[in-house]
Amino acid sequence: MSDQNLLKSDEIEEDTEEKQTTRSITAHRNLQIAGGAIFGALATIVSWILSPLINASRVQGWGFAFFDPTSWVWITCFLIFGPLAGLICSLTGTFGLLFLDPTGIGPAFKFFATIPHILIPIIVLKLWKRKKLTSESLQNPKNYILLGVLSIGLRIVLMLILNFVFFATVWKDFFQYMNLEIIGFENITGLNAVLIFTPILNLYAGIVDLAASYLIVFGPKLNQKFDIW
Repeated sequence: MSDQNLLKSDEIEEDTEEKQTTRSITAHRNLQIAGGAIFGALATIVSWILSPLINASRVQGWGFAFFDPTSWVWITCFLIFGPLAGLICSLTGTFGLLFLDPTGIGPAFKFFATIPHILIPIIVLKLWKRKKLTSESLQNPKNYILLGVLSIGLRIVLMLILNFVFFATVWKDFFQYMNLEIIGFENITGLNAVLIFTPILNLYAGIVDLAASYLIVFGPKLNQKFDIW
């Protein structure tokens, strides 16, 4: 075979490899998009089916629910399908919740409370440490706990800001009536009540959301069975 034929053969092989790589990347992206959309819809369905239990567990006067598996579905989607899927699931799931809560306040709070658990792993492992982010990285308990602590911290900050914004606008007439009667401190009201109770509630919810999602995905090793990222 002549040198010219060898060069042509090498070029064909390179073109074939490039096309296969492009198709693989495209297929992977499409799989994440589909997974995010499906799980976003699933989260809405779960919220609708379990709404009686969720509403029954709400803290009177605060709107916070002690039992709300909606976030579990969003984080589970992220752990199985990857970052893009997690973001899509959270966004589509938030819009889906608008049908259950026409005020728009509940879905907004749910989104900003949950999104730190998806954003922090992306930022820390992929951007800051320049490491390849995979489901196995998060399966490591040390990584998961460290990132969980950071994401809960961001969650608390975001929820404090969101509470202040709504109490200064939408809920300004009710701000003075907020109190900590549920934990036996009915004399603590207004701003002090928000500063104390918001971190407590979101610390609890953050731990439950992360622990439940970890057990759902890594207990039966769903990430390895799907083997997506």
